[in-house]
Amino acid sequence: MMRLPRTAGEPTDATIQDLASELEPGDLLVMNATRVDPARLRGEKQTGGKAEALLLGPADGPDTYEALVKSRGSHRVGAHYRFHRADRSLDAEVTRIEDDGRVHLRFATAADPYEIGEMPLPPYIARSAARAADEERYQTVYARAPGSVAAPTAGLHLTEELLARLATRGVHTAEVLLHVGIGTFRPVRDTDLAAGRLHAERFELSEETETSIAETRRRGGRVAAVGTTTTRVLEHAHCGDGHVKAGAGETRLFLKPGDPFAVVDALLTNFHLPKSSLLMLVAAFAGRERVLRAYQTAVERGYRFYSYGDAMWIS
Repeated sequence: MMRLPRTAGEPTDATIQDLASELEPGDLLVMNATRVDPARLRGEKQTGGKAEALLLGPADGPDTYEALVKSRGSHRVGAHYRFHRADRSLDAEVTRIEDDGRVHLRFATAADPYEIGEMPLPPYIARSAARAADEERYQTVYARAPGSVAAPTAGLHLTEELLARLATRGVHTAEVLLHVGIGTFRPVRDTDLAAGRLHAERFELSEETETSIAETRRRGGRVAAVGTTTTRVLEHAHCGDGHVKAGAGETRLFLKPGDPFAVVDALLTNFHLPKSSLLMLVAAFAGRERVLRAYQTAVERGYRFYSYGDAMWIS
């Protein structure tokens, strides 16, 4: 883990176990309790050739799901696919194609395509298929609510033992939900920059978390976010003076350099891909040039990047 002071000072080397000394009694650690769905399907087109689909969640219409489909040739309404895993298979038909490349897949009545899916590991993890161990490793220890197509990867660093140490130290914890969709992990497009928003993602912030943040403010503690997804929920829900309002819905919040932060005081995050909204959020939190220099230091010191990589603690 790299320690990066938010405003001044050089980055220093640490380990994730040092988080217990970085957080003070009375601080609040907020985590995203979303759970990753087995959303990657493998199979072939009816006309021949391999096909792969990443399910993004239910679409309008019965037995229909939004998906990103990768296969040879262009997509067309009415195309048929057969996806399978082990001795099970499901057929799907393209019923709609969106301008941004998403398609709607209609499966057989009452079929659950996630039953034949696998963990949707990022494409830079060079494997022909997810391994059995990924079903556990690509999930946080506190994941409880299915709905994501990618893990909130900063949380992968937290173990039950470390969370117990934090509790013993007097660090409080709270949860939010943000179900990770394509808006989180795809490269930022010019249209995103022009609109100042990302693809909508579903979130929930409970009354318990609203109360925990209010109590943290009263006792003078800090609110520390585990990951950029948690940060987006907290900043979206800001209602004044560092407080948040409980609620559920969708957020399109796009935090980029120059944008203010009203709720989050410290951030645990990973090292992110270039041109991603995740890196832009981190640069907004600690300053663009400061973060880029820290990334250069990370490269020089051999830090690992991306989903299964190392962490950065900014405070």
